[in-house]
Amino acid sequence: MIQNKLEDFDYNLPKELIAYYPADAREKSRLLVLNRKDKTINSGHFEDVISFLRKGDVLVRNISKVIPARLYAKRKTGGRVEILFLNLPDSLEAAVLLKTRGRLTINEQIILPGGSSAEYLGAKDGFKTLKFSEIPDIGYLIKYGQMPLPPYIKRSSVELDKERYQTVYAKEPGSVAAPTAGLHFSRGLIDNIKSKGIEILDVILHIGYATFKPLTNAEIEQGKLQAEYFEIPKSSADRINKAKKEQRRVIAIGTTTVRALESQAYSEKQGSRVKGQGSKGKRQVVMVEKGKGQTDLFIRPGYRFKIVDGLITNFHLPRTSLLFLVSAFCGRDFMLSAYKYAVDNKFRFYSYGDAMFIE
Repeated sequence: MIQNKLEDFDYNLPKELIAYYPADAREKSRLLVLNRKDKTINSGHFEDVISFLRKGDVLVRNISKVIPARLYAKRKTGGRVEILFLNLPDSLEAAVLLKTRGRLTINEQIILPGGSSAEYLGAKDGFKTLKFSEIPDIGYLIKYGQMPLPPYIKRSSVELDKERYQTVYAKEPGSVAAPTAGLHFSRGLIDNIKSKGIEILDVILHIGYATFKPLTNAEIEQGKLQAEYFEIPKSSADRINKAKKEQRRVIAIGTTTVRALESQAYSEKQGSRVKGQGSKGKRQVVMVEKGKGQTDLFIRPGYRFKIVDGLITNFHLPRTSLLFLVSAFCGRDFMLSAYKYAVDNKFRFYSYGDAMFIE
């Protein structure tokens, strides 16, 4: 396995290139196109991605929907408490991130919007635990919660974010961050892509805190991320497998889509899962298996991709698992040169920023 160090996945970014608001139109964001074979870089606008797609390609997208996972509550003293859910709660107890002035005491009561309350149970594994008087389900969060914008955006969610921090094809509530590569697709662009003879298929991966948080050396040594829920429907798996047999490209929209697909890779001949870390030997026809469950797959340099042939993604924060995945896909040096090109040409970075297509 290739030795990966955090400091090798860092880069300098002028603050003025961080995107705090989305582009005026989804498909008008800028696009950097990386050709892995020729090591060339082209640029244009995102709507130009269609000219780099081929008839017969399969685009796979993550249809997870962002939940209004940020909630503002109060202590009995009147101090504000900011609660960020790590996933959609399904029980009275939930692990969360908390921001408040001064430490909460064990069993302290927190007053929530709408008349309900929560009890602070303490910290565990880097997160805080709250016990709610009633489950803060999706209906409650839609009524009282806010969109969970990334922490570098120092403002509360505004009306624009309700639409633009969500893909136009989002269907299944469960993510606490947007699958940002999909934010560039408008309905019109999707129609144009389909008219070119390109299939668009759906999977689900509900994005949790683990996807976007900075990595630690301990996590790199462990080789796993905090588990996240995924689903691959039979209809999508069947169409992807048909494309793989016919040697057509499978292109993932976003790193979360990559992780869902690669987690379900198996050898059709052997009927067993295929390990991706530095595996060698005779090339196999590898399929994707339908199913649902939890994945802790951490993709980093040295990983051998089995399903994904192309990747549409954003420009990611340093020292995150997302940057490791992109480096694994196109090579760390090529990735860093592309990021330097993007900085020099004033591309916009992070969740509301511009995009890359790596082919």
